[in-house]
Amino acid sequence: MKNDMTKIAYLVNQYPKVSHSFIRREIHGVEASGISVGRYAIRSCHAELVDDEDQKELALTRTVLESGGFTLLKSLAAAIVTRPHQVLQALKLAVKFGRRSDRGVLRHLIYLAEACVLNDWFQADGIQHIHAHFGTNSTTVAMLCTALGGPTYSFTIHGPEEFDMIQSLSIVEKVQRSSFVATVSSFSRSQLYRWCDQSQWDKIKVVHCGVDRSFFTDATPMPSEPRIVCVGRLCEAKGQLLLVEAIKPIVAAGIAIKLVLVGDGPLRPQIEALIAEGNLQDHVEITGWASGETVREHILASRALVLPSFAEGLPVALMEALALHRPVISTYIAGIPELVIPNDCGWLVPAGSIAELTSAIKTAIELPAEVLAQMGQTGAARVLEQHDVAIEAQKLANLFKDMTAKPAVERGLTETRDLIVPLVQSSQ
Repeated sequence: MKNDMTKIAYLVNQYPKVSHSFIRREIHGVEASGISVGRYAIRSCHAELVDDEDQKELALTRTVLESGGFTLLKSLAAAIVTRPHQVLQALKLAVKFGRRSDRGVLRHLIYLAEACVLNDWFQADGIQHIHAHFGTNSTTVAMLCTALGGPTYSFTIHGPEEFDMIQSLSIVEKVQRSSFVATVSSFSRSQLYRWCDQSQWDKIKVVHCGVDRSFFTDATPMPSEPRIVCVGRLCEAKGQLLLVEAIKPIVAAGIAIKLVLVGDGPLRPQIEALIAEGNLQDHVEITGWASGETVREHILASRALVLPSFAEGLPVALMEALALHRPVISTYIAGIPELVIPNDCGWLVPAGSIAELTSAIKTAIELPAEVLAQMGQTGAARVLEQHDVAIEAQKLANLFKDMTAKPAVERGLTETRDLIVPLVQSSQ
């Protein structure tokens, strides 16, 4: 019997990954809509996985670099023999992108070999379309797969890295060569509008990251303990160093407070040193990486979640906290104001302002529980409306079905037009 189910490849640089639970939810949502999804990753980070759900995803994921260097060379050699013209075109593309990139040409030649391996797998697995997450090397490899004669590709842009490196990552040309591009907020869409020719705007779609229905439960009692939580990778962009500085005046004033940092990362030693220097060991706890259920417990045990980021897309941690009826404290950057309404479901402060961050945290730990509960209820309603993963995944599923339903010739003509029109317009 003929199998008419659409088959999509999800391609991510590292998958599964502790900080990529939103991709796992999205994949499950796409599968629930009747699409078969194959999981593919460039490299593995299995050593840091702590969630049982991630372990299940790991067993379903094929990882290119775990196949070994011989497999890369074998697939590349076979491609040269069987489709030399396409390999030559893909080689030219890899060299062009490599010269623009801070990764260099050699790394892009490796991406070409990775694309050859993936195309072999895609053909064997019956993959009809590739969807990559992040506009970095995973999308580069997906684009090279298409250039080699493999399936069409699309990708999701999150930010801020893609917008910080718009030219060195060749984002504009990746958009031109793609079937469509998903972005996680109106802000991120506007950044693509800023750089891409207007002829490309129709293919840029807002598809939010989301949380699954298990988060949308009845409100739990607001804790009386003055505890706040920060969930995220310990890195410069998330602002945890600023957060530790912000609670110093609260502690100095003799106000009880406990800050829990859920996560790990390169900044952990510096944060620990700052905690020791300020004698804040009784007020700040770093848990390291935690499972999804443990993260949930930390959020529910807190009066608010705080994320004082300097650079973001639209953090999933904010969605999770609001869905669990906890208000949030964050910054006026990127897509965050599209979700968080100040004094309605949380507080927004100027990025980098210690004084205003301190004031917001102090308010969150001192407000009556019933006021915080009302803010949490408002936030949960906003997340249910904007970030239900089942609804957002269905948007992607519809795009995948529309793309794969087109005849191959029509898809090829569309991609050629998308490449040629901007070049003609720029020459006029």
